[in-house]
Amino acid sequence: MSTITLHTHVSDIVSSVPQTADLFRSLRIDFCCGGQIPLENAAAQRQLDPEAVLNQVKLLQDKFEKYQESRPASLGALELIEHIQHKHHAFLRDELPALTPYVTKLARVHGERHPELLRVQELFTQLKKELLEHTQDEDQNVFPLMVRVITESETDAGPQLLHLITGLEEEHSSAGGILQELREVTNDWELPDDACGTYRLVYQRLAGLEKDTYEHIHLENNVLFQEIRTLL
Repeated sequence: MSTITLHTHVSDIVSSVPQTADLFRSLRIDFCCGGQIPLENAAAQRQLDPEAVLNQVKLLQDKFEKYQESRPASLGALELIEHIQHKHHAFLRDELPALTPYVTKLARVHGERHPELLRVQELFTQLKKELLEHTQDEDQNVFPLMVRVITESETDAGPQLLHLITGLEEEHSSAGGILQELREVTNDWELPDDACGTYRLVYQRLAGLEKDTYEHIHLENNVLFQEIRTLL
């Protein structure tokens, strides 16, 4: 990833690190229609310290790069549970609420001309609800039971855990179906000719959400759950 400086255009920063859009939004720095100016100028227009804004951007860039480099490799079951919680569950808790206002704005502003965006908003709202409830259930109920089975050989919990795992796999299938429909209604994230910066940002982040969720589901369905089944 290229080095971000005070001379980097705001729009290019958001393209490189999509999560910086949340920072710029909070600072009321226009990254969409007025994003084709250097960060230094954009900060000055808002009477902000350019160096302070740059430091915040670099913190997000560092966090984004570390996240991208995080890979499970050959983790044991306990380490894999921790990895899933710290990487994928944390990502969803941050990204789904943060992305919501952009999806809402996109549907409101462009939905009449591009009615598929209304369906995108419906699907995203459904996906957000399902994934947040799903990960909360895993964190509060399923994963603690898995830890007890792994560390205490609590085999009496086997039937209950197998039932819970089956339910999680069904929820994974539901999430996968929503993501598949999102791809279909957006024609594989294809942008129209009149796409603005918010349009591009939403599609870029939805594509990133899709990628992360599929990796998340793979680690649970095909690695963690299979290993747990061998212990029961």
